[in-house]
Amino acid sequence: MNRDLTFRAVLRPDGLHADTTIRVDGAGRIAALTPGAPPYEGFLALPGMPNAHSHVFQRALAGFGEATGKDDSFWGWRRAMYGLANAVNAEQLSAIAKYAFAAMLREGFTRVAEFHYLHHGREGERGPEMSHAITDAAREVGIDLALLPAYYRTAGFDGSSAAAEQRRFAHDSVDDFLASVERLGSRAAGLAPHSLRAVPPGELAALVQGADDLLGDAAPLHIHVSEQEREVAECRERFGRSPIELLDEHVGLGPRWSLVHATHATAGERARIRESGAVVVLCPLTEAYLGDGLFEAHEHFVQGGVAAVGSDSNARISAVGELRALEYGQRLKDRRRARLSTDAGLGAPLWTWCAAGGGRATATAAGRIEVGAPADLLVLDAEGPAIAGHEPASALDAWLVGGDGRDIAAVYVGGRRCVDRVPVDLSR
Repeated sequence: MNRDLTFRAVLRPDGLHADTTIRVDGAGRIAALTPGAPPYEGFLALPGMPNAHSHVFQRALAGFGEATGKDDSFWGWRRAMYGLANAVNAEQLSAIAKYAFAAMLREGFTRVAEFHYLHHGREGERGPEMSHAITDAAREVGIDLALLPAYYRTAGFDGSSAAAEQRRFAHDSVDDFLASVERLGSRAAGLAPHSLRAVPPGELAALVQGADDLLGDAAPLHIHVSEQEREVAECRERFGRSPIELLDEHVGLGPRWSLVHATHATAGERARIRESGAVVVLCPLTEAYLGDGLFEAHEHFVQGGVAAVGSDSNARISAVGELRALEYGQRLKDRRRARLSTDAGLGAPLWTWCAAGGGRATATAAGRIEVGAPADLLVLDAEGPAIAGHEPASALDAWLVGGDGRDIAAVYVGGRRCVDRVPVDLSR
């Protein structure tokens, strides 16, 4: 059965449209977009933001390891993460995932690409329990999930075996890994070679072929790449080329690839990424949290590159917070304002860019309010603390600059209203 949702304004791919009715069909997709009139379902409807990169178990690490230590870097944090990874069982992972997935929905993420490498039991025992904990949690909470099982075999670029603290991540071979993916059946949406540190480059082609055979040749492929300067240096020392060059050489970049971080990509590599149509998945809050550095997002935006955002470590879960950190990072780097803006302002173009890129990263039509796309919507509250008094044309800018989840009135996934906030009483 169709039903109609009418909003005072709707953010479509070509900009804001006033007084719009979204017709949702029985499958939860947008069947039509037509002129509307009061009464309204809400103030300003945006496409729900796909979360293009998450390690949901890491939510339990937030707040630990912040005191000064011997190695205040990504690599020191990674040792703390191993401690958590080797302690969590399936029941605990389920609880963490339900908490984090619910937070994602409340903060405007309507689907999530879960880069899943915590495969095995605490003693390394094999089984689907950890994967099922995540997929079942997402279904219970109501967020759309793209599970991306990650292949992890080596401890570094020298090809050494995975270390003891990595035993829950590692598989013995590509065939071993693909057999585990096959057992997951429809729960798996794509594949993720973890990184060029963890996957010998000679095994990439077999992984891609396995994805084609098991999931289809449009299944998304994600990889961590060029996140850390040390990573790039070690790769060049071993192979004479950077991780991005190595990846392109062995399997070729293309639209189904999502390159997570790409923080230290060179100008030539960034041009190659744009030429190939690959998605750059930026995780600004985590990249700041870990001290990774800043991707040249302004150049990528101006030159028509494809980008998405992800909550990665989930230390802070906020769709608008990721976009604010993305914009402000570019301002600090360039010492100029309005880096990811157009004549239409900041909020509308930046939200549109990242939401559409998130749809690409999950190989779906998500992230756009258009006919045929899933009816995944985030609705802003006209009386929200950051946007009260604004018309739709400036409300999204005001929210991106100073707002948070308190400005969200409702969230829909597939046309189902799954977040419904009590309006803020500004008279108090």
